[in-house]
Amino acid sequence: MNISISTLYALATSVLSGVMLFGSVPVQAQTRQTDTVYCASNSNKYQECAMPWRDARLVRQESKSACVRGRSWGVNRHGIWVKNGCRGRFAAAGRAHRYGHSDWRHATHHGEHRRGYGRDREIRLQCDSNKKRYQMCRVDVGRRGYVRLVHQMSDARCTKGYSWGYNRAGVWVSHGCRAKFVVHRRW
Repeated sequence: MNISISTLYALATSVLSGVMLFGSVPVQAQTRQTDTVYCASNSNKYQECAMPWRDARLVRQESKSACVRGRSWGVNRHGIWVKNGCRGRFAAAGRAHRYGHSDWRHATHHGEHRRGYGRDREIRLQCDSNKKRYQMCRVDVGRRGYVRLVHQMSDARCTKGYSWGYNRAGVWVSHGCRAKFVVHRRW
């Protein structure tokens, strides 16, 4: 069999192109998987998982235990936190889950508000001192804003100046205080 070099080159090029074309499909599928973060509360223990976004949403619950935002999962400055057996896959929050949503279920994000977004308005959020640790829940209070505690959820006492407080950068809690707050943003 007599094959010319140009025919051999054309055959090798098409085989190589086919491998490159079809070989990239699984890589894209793997890349899509990295658009989510898996976080699990094994043995009902508190767990934090790093994430590359400011806020997250649960895209797939992978546990029999309920995953309820603000109760068994949430977001803080370290990433996603889960507890009470919640296991799931999380992704970047879309527009419907942006900061400042008036529903308590979506307001427990411990997220960040950007200056200028929703000026002179009320923002509801939940801030939790898990394991009696200090926690800063970032929200832009504004230059003349103030914060009110509206519902204490912990057995531990929430006392302004001792176990909770605020500054322009957000609301802080400590000593086991868990509560819902209303931020009155004023510029």
